[in-house]
Amino acid sequence: ACLSASAQFFSSGSPNSPVPQPSNLSSAARKMPKSKRNKTVSLTKVKKSGRKGKESLVETVHEALEKYDSVYVFSFSNMRTAALKELRMQLKDDRFIMGKQNVMALALGRTPEEEPKENLHMLSQHLSGGSGLFLTGKPKGEVMGIFNGLHKDDYATSGSAAKQDVHLQAGPLNFQHTMVDPLRKLGLPVMLKNGVVTLEKDFVVCKAGVTLTPEQAKILKLFEAKLGDFKPTLKAVWIDGNYEELE
Repeated sequence: ACLSASAQFFSSGSPNSPVPQPSNLSSAARKMPKSKRNKTVSLTKVKKSGRKGKESLVETVHEALEKYDSVYVFSFSNMRTAALKELRMQLKDDRFIMGKQNVMALALGRTPEEEPKENLHMLSQHLSGGSGLFLTGKPKGEVMGIFNGLHKDDYATSGSAAKQDVHLQAGPLNFQHTMVDPLRKLGLPVMLKNGVVTLEKDFVVCKAGVTLTPEQAKILKLFEAKLGDFKPTLKAVWIDGNYEELE
């Protein structure tokens, strides 16, 4: 794709996946699992400077476990505050918990001996990379529908893979003259010609599938090319003691 300074890119979202229906649980499965709430979580490997915050995170998870009977692990890419805020508003009666992956895993338990409730430790294996916890009392089908329906185009962040090739054509750019130095610092071959910011030669901003640098991400944003998206994905769920992988 070729961009001019006034060009705008709009990524089209993928069609929503079919909404899975709630699974029928037997009466035995719906019984509340045996609580292991009195388990002590060991934070002996945590530095003292960060111990208080990590203990607070563990306590937050445990308190939410007493209130909600369903726990989901979700992953996300290209996290944006605005998109997450919208998701929180849709699910304002429920609880999102995000923090250090290893500390959340400790709170859920990494083994049957550590878990505060039966089978919770099985969620811990999914806490890696950009992941969080979502706790709710809503039916599984409703939760799946909400998450599957959320997709927002946004500016790509550094560290994410470019979705397509982006090239800039040589010629005048619609920027004020004060932008010459900032654009040069981003690697763009620009100069002032008769008071107009001008790209001296064609420039390749990024290649599809290649990880974006901070400079590339800034250039894409300056040219209003939205090559990123925010779409949380549900990885696994625990409902009243029953674990299920969702990916």
